[in-house]
Amino acid sequence: MNINIIKQKLNSISDNDLGYNLEQLEAVKIVEQQDDDLFVLLELVPPINWIEADIRKTAEAIISELEPNVNFTIEIKEKELPKNPSKFLTGVKNIIAVAAGKGGVGKSAMAANLAASLSLSNAKVGLIDGDIYGPSQPTIWGMKDVKLPAEPTESGKTIVYPAEKHNIKIASMGFLMQESDAAIVRGPILASYLQMLIEQIEWGELDFIVFDLPPGTGDIQLTLTQKVPLTGAVVVTTPQEISVVDVRRSVKMFEKVKVPVLGVIENMSYFIPEDAPDKKYYIFGQGGGKTIADESQVRFLGEVPLLQKFRESNDNGLPYVLREDGGEYAEKLHNITASIVQQIRKINYEKLGSSELSIEI
Repeated sequence: MNINIIKQKLNSISDNDLGYNLEQLEAVKIVEQQDDDLFVLLELVPPINWIEADIRKTAEAIISELEPNVNFTIEIKEKELPKNPSKFLTGVKNIIAVAAGKGGVGKSAMAANLAASLSLSNAKVGLIDGDIYGPSQPTIWGMKDVKLPAEPTESGKTIVYPAEKHNIKIASMGFLMQESDAAIVRGPILASYLQMLIEQIEWGELDFIVFDLPPGTGDIQLTLTQKVPLTGAVVVTTPQEISVVDVRRSVKMFEKVKVPVLGVIENMSYFIPEDAPDKKYYIFGQGGGKTIADESQVRFLGEVPLLQKFRESNDNGLPYVLREDGGEYAEKLHNITASIVQQIRKINYEKLGSSELSIEI
């Protein structure tokens, strides 16, 4: 068994997200013979859920070709990121803010489907609904009457836990107040609600938390982005100019607080009638999301069309990507998720100490 040749071939495997091979990434940690078997340990830049299967398949093919009669084990682990400097959400590896310059663009629907899409790749996911003026997640997940579970401790304190649906941990402003209360909550009370979602809920160990921010770019949003150790932000818009103007403000806000913008999603991009699939109507204009992404030098994550079934799923308690008949539309959402994860992996690679890699749009 030629260990050196096997290691050389494994080092040549490319990590397509980052554009480097495993040797450049110092990912091949162990290649050794154990009795008559072979053991390989690879450490990849997190999160690895979207790249692990491809890397494993390629490594297995290399070993099988070089040593067809050898039994082997390949273990793939995540590289350990620097410790979260904040005292909040310390067990969460990646926190994604989903923001919008204005309401009504489908921000909460995109946040819910992003969380669901992440979970479908076996990631441990949480979702914080911090949209005080319109907490939509209880409706989208069919959890309107849910109260957060809690238990007392021996010290007299109470531990509050997120609710759970479809293997996703969820906490919403809507769980903490009556639906009619949202419009009359003012600054100090609002801050205390948000503080509970971030500081007082026991989230545990998670790969991702998706944070559904309130719309706009005011003091609340600035405070949240400074308080929560965000990995990056996704901005949702619709194509028309009135929404695009607000996106510019959102991007500038994240630049101000030094939060990387992972990209722009254009929602309600066009409409294709079910009875006329060859026709496409740009009801709200065309190209606004791509234009603002290019202007801001951030990635354009994709267009999401208007679809009646998408609205029905959101209203009836099931994020669209969890539907068995999601089809092409769900695939668009999964592709957007994969693009967001790729951006996060690039950011995490930089956190690991490399100065060579820049985030490309």
